[in-house]
Amino acid sequence: MTTTRPAWAFTLPAALLLMAPFDILASLAMDIYLPVVPAMPGVLNTTPAVIQLSLSLYMVMLGVGQVIFGPISDRLGRRPVLLAGGAVFVVASLGAAGAPTAAVFVAFRLLQAVGASAALVATFATVRDVYASRPEGVVIYGLFSSILAFVPALGPIAGAVIGGALGWRAIFVALAALAVPALLNAGLRWPETRPIATRLPDEATTRRSVLRVFASPAFWVYTAGFSAGMGTFFVFFSTAPRVLIDKAGWSEIGFSLAFATVAVVMIGTTRFVKSFVTRWGIAGCVARGMALLVCGAALLALGELSGPPSFPGYILPMWVMAVGIVFTVSVTANGALAPFDDIAGSAVAVYFCIQSLIVGIAGTAAATLLNGDTAWPVVCYATTMALLVSAGLAWLRSRAAGTSPGV
Repeated sequence: MTTTRPAWAFTLPAALLLMAPFDILASLAMDIYLPVVPAMPGVLNTTPAVIQLSLSLYMVMLGVGQVIFGPISDRLGRRPVLLAGGAVFVVASLGAAGAPTAAVFVAFRLLQAVGASAALVATFATVRDVYASRPEGVVIYGLFSSILAFVPALGPIAGAVIGGALGWRAIFVALAALAVPALLNAGLRWPETRPIATRLPDEATTRRSVLRVFASPAFWVYTAGFSAGMGTFFVFFSTAPRVLIDKAGWSEIGFSLAFATVAVVMIGTTRFVKSFVTRWGIAGCVARGMALLVCGAALLALGELSGPPSFPGYILPMWVMAVGIVFTVSVTANGALAPFDDIAGSAVAVYFCIQSLIVGIAGTAAATLLNGDTAWPVVCYATTMALLVSAGLAWLRSRAAGTSPGV
């Protein structure tokens, strides 16, 4: 009942080339036009608040939309959701490029997020369908997270270059142009992977199945683990420009290069993550990831107390935390979603929606309520979340021990 149709016959590099573009484009569309945001109110005859709304709505819909498209992918399949989402993304990007008014621009941005959200759900549900019980799964999750670490650093630079040469509308044309070959490649090569057992679920069974996700203690602990890892990077990304450019006086290029070294460390760590999982297991990797977050936060605090922001005091501690992030985000999906292969689309959607809400609310609170031109937002978020997840792992171990035979 869990056989897929047809078989997934791609090598790991081929699978990454097929799937990664949709993950990257969803993130790239979020921040590639940041450099031209200050000029857009004048061009579209609107206020800065309306242009900011185009950023906020995209982020919200990217998370919330996954709850909508997850169950749809369980009912209709991964392939149609992916192709429809990709097509909507292309049309919406072109619509945003040609928008005559601010209202039309915001509407197309919302539609762009709908397409990106659908493509993300189908992509990660496919990973669950194919790699849930294979060691390549942790490599794919780790590489996706590491590659996306480059996007916030390189996306605005690309947007500045394109916008400066051709105008802000060309940025959205470029997004559509990048999405078209990915969509065509998927249309030709992406097979349906949804398990046969979930092809025709009745509505009541689906509702009960989704409720199973919320009732799982492991789901909440490992989802919090993912939120700890990616939320730490989110807070770092949100505050680092103020720390290094505004406060320390670094150039934009110098900042971008230093920022990129953190992503390089993450990508390098993924090379070894499969062996780490084999040695320590999922819980062991998350536990070590949380320990590295705390260690990196302690080093970051020492750097903050020792003097002005510097590469050794601010970036090097983030290297330590970057390793912990990869240890964590590479395995938390398998830990959270292992019991739910029969509803992988819905479970993946809930997983990413909840972690995006945690990161968005707690991460934004840390970046805004604490001093955003210091290291303290990263220190406090990473430490707090790591301690909570570590406590959750201890609780799961005690529950497992209590239900073991002979106890």
